[in-house]
Amino acid sequence: MTSPSPHVVITVCASAAGETCPAYLGPAIRAHWGVEDPAKATGSEAEIEAAFDTAYRILRHRIEAMCQLPVAELMEKGPAQLRAELSRIGSLEP
Repeated sequence: MTSPSPHVVITVCASAAGETCPAYLGPAIRAHWGVEDPAKATGSEAEIEAAFDTAYRILRHRIEAMCQLPVAELMEKGPAQLRAELSRIGSLEP
């Protein structure tokens, strides 16, 4: 039994930090929501905890915005509309 293919793939790696985002070669709408990897944070325990809190808040804010999208309406206009909205969401900050 094979797993179903995703319709949307969102990468969250911070390519600015020299990371390589994984490639997904299947047919899917793709968006990139770069977020610094809190596991690479250095400093005091409070600074590291703050890095995890920041990543969590950014991703939560973006996921909540994505859940509010009128997906069916956007898809009626074509996949490019949904891709554009997902890209816009990728720039949101809490």
